[in-house]
Amino acid sequence: MINEVVNMNETKTVRPTWKPAGKVGASEQPFKYHFSREFIEPDWRRLPGYKDVTRAEWETALWQRRHTVKNLKELSAVFGNLLPDSLLAGIERDIRERATMSLLIPPQMLNTMDEKDLWNDPVRLYMLPAFEDRNPDWPSHPKSSRDSLHEAEMWAVEGLTHRYPTKVLAEMLSTCPQYCGHCTRMDLVGNDVPQVTKLKFQIPQKDRYEQMLEYLRITPSVRDVVVSGGDLANLPIGQVESFVSALMDLPNIKDIRLATKGLMGIPQHFLQDEVLQGLERLAKKARERGVDIAVHTHVNNARQVTPLVAKAAKKLLEIGFRDVRNQGVLLRGVNTSPKELLDLCFTLLDQAKIMPYYFYQCDMIPNAEHWRLAIHEAQQLQHEIMGYLPGFATPRVVCDVPFVGKRWVHQLKDYDREKGISYWTKNYKTGIETDDAEALTRRYEYYDPVYTLPASGQDWWRGHAVNPH
Repeated sequence: MINEVVNMNETKTVRPTWKPAGKVGASEQPFKYHFSREFIEPDWRRLPGYKDVTRAEWETALWQRRHTVKNLKELSAVFGNLLPDSLLAGIERDIRERATMSLLIPPQMLNTMDEKDLWNDPVRLYMLPAFEDRNPDWPSHPKSSRDSLHEAEMWAVEGLTHRYPTKVLAEMLSTCPQYCGHCTRMDLVGNDVPQVTKLKFQIPQKDRYEQMLEYLRITPSVRDVVVSGGDLANLPIGQVESFVSALMDLPNIKDIRLATKGLMGIPQHFLQDEVLQGLERLAKKARERGVDIAVHTHVNNARQVTPLVAKAAKKLLEIGFRDVRNQGVLLRGVNTSPKELLDLCFTLLDQAKIMPYYFYQCDMIPNAEHWRLAIHEAQQLQHEIMGYLPGFATPRVVCDVPFVGKRWVHQLKDYDREKGISYWTKNYKTGIETDDAEALTRRYEYYDPVYTLPASGQDWWRGHAVNPH
């Protein structure tokens, strides 16, 4: 509004000194929205090992599986002289001394790495960790453990974790199309490595599935099933369809979530006719039964969202899935700046129609300290991404507190910043706490990485750690 001021014989225009609302330029904001960014599949032929691969081969799931990298010789063949000798040596040492997961990466995922700077590439940092990446003083937190969320302790039957009052997790298998260094199920998933002899399911697969279904039949308080693993992309579609269809026959089951990182790691799997037909039959049955069915995937960096991933996600929506949602993990150097996280969220939302949903604190498994954030760092990150995305697409930053479950990072009850110990409470009991009278009044502890603490806090842990290395 411009005010007219009349002074006897003249009219003087007085312009306001305040800035009109809505005129703050994008360049003045801490984050600039790149709405016109080019969105193309990286050219795999730039990599020496894929220089002769045709588009038809690249877009075939069977070709991707047959050429998944399983060892350092195969990795070297893909990158050739683009892979620094120092990095190759660092990865080799890490496999020997630190890694909790074996090496397994599909070509699709390797193609999203920056071959010109592999040492600093965010996808490489979490899929191909080098010994030098780990924290030298505190590779593991003194309180870390193989099954840091105690999922196996909460198995109602083998592979069916009943942590929450109305929800269960069905671990269908123990393999994936790709293995991630930060995997929370590193005690069960994948092949043995020098540091970890993996646990094995003891009951035959068919019998396990039947036991899961029977438990759900006699437990009407459960309405929500996360069907996971391992990764469903490694389960034949016939078995997926059979189990999920049987879930829909249970009157108490109202929500089903299919969890697969494979949607990003090997989207070609979800573009196969047989797979899409099976999933479409499930979507149709879900509509008929009044069941919501969705896919949850796991993308940690914007580089990993390519047109093939977008095509697969959109197909799922077209055939009738309610949502495709992303549950990422906060990993230092991968997605823990506001720009990295917002780039990822906007790319998921705009290009692939994947809903940003959760970003978890990295769980307290062995040799994961270099990835983890302190609680106050995660709180700050949540603060800094607010207001840019639509409210329904603004991800919650959560901490999966052992024996408690998912909590927004601002929900802690107390916080000792010097020692890096946060305290949390809960409002329900897990299956192992039925007779625990103090379960709902106890304070449960979670721990910041020791290297993020002040010197006095680090000294305290040195005096209290049984084996900090």
